[in-house]
Amino acid sequence: MLFFDVLIDFLGGVILIIGVLVGVAFLTLLERKVLGYMQVRKGPNKVGYCGVVQPFSDAIKLFNKEQTFPMSSNYLSYYLSPVVSLFISLFCWLVAPFYAGLFSFNFGLLFFLCCTSLGVYTVMIAGWSSNSSYSMLGGLRAVAQTISYEVSLALILLSFIFLCEGYSLSVFYLFQDYLWFCFLGFPLMLIWFSSCLAETNRTPFDFAEGESELVSGFNVEYSSGGFALIFMSEYASILFMSMLFVVIFMGCDLGSVSFFFEVTFVSFVYIWVRGTLPRYRYDKLMYLAWKSFLPVALNYLLFFMGVKLVFMVLMI
Repeated sequence: MLFFDVLIDFLGGVILIIGVLVGVAFLTLLERKVLGYMQVRKGPNKVGYCGVVQPFSDAIKLFNKEQTFPMSSNYLSYYLSPVVSLFISLFCWLVAPFYAGLFSFNFGLLFFLCCTSLGVYTVMIAGWSSNSSYSMLGGLRAVAQTISYEVSLALILLSFIFLCEGYSLSVFYLFQDYLWFCFLGFPLMLIWFSSCLAETNRTPFDFAEGESELVSGFNVEYSSGGFALIFMSEYASILFMSMLFVVIFMGCDLGSVSFFFEVTFVSFVYIWVRGTLPRYRYDKLMYLAWKSFLPVALNYLLFFMGVKLVFMVLMI
């Protein structure tokens, strides 16, 4: 019986990983198509029908290219950091509240925070081990940025944890039967989305990969397979953050088709922001995190604690 349970979990994990990677492939296609039409051009349209097979041909091309590495780099950490980065991005998906109870567990949100904190190290090591000034600067920027915005993310999560009294994502579904949390804390929803953009190094907060001043940022020395793994981990994180956004603020009925449309819409908004907004200034980014988002998140945390206390007193 134990062997059968382990086998079911293993097969479920493999199917989950394959599903996420296929989702990543089509998210890149969606991004290129949306950006193309926003800039009045077609986007990829040659490989397959309307360019549908383009992501897979890109992946084959990247993994078939020769893997190069700088002679002065720290080879082992340079080689392993993209692999670890992708694994951490995929590990986050274990907390998804599936009805089958695949890996969903009671302390899912704590596990998510641990995984996002570990993601900082992979970017930092990738930037440092390349032994390039540009990649080192990109890595340092990413570390400062991610640590700053994780504080706001954790406080917003803590606010809803006080309301729901649980660390599992499935609890959020039970509490949003009649009212979505996006109506209860609309400013928190906007702060969460902006922090997710900063956490995943996306425009307008993509300072770890600033082409105008850092060539390509922390991944400047990576090519072929290493670059593809960094690329996949970034897009897997975007999909996961979109899923988490929908779970926390828009209900989380994984059994309905509307849930997947909502996740697709949030992913589309990521792309929409990229096509619309210019890059922020770095000092403004830090100011936004510590002087704007942090006070609002703290005030909402105190407000939700007060609301919970009032309910507990009334129930007594």
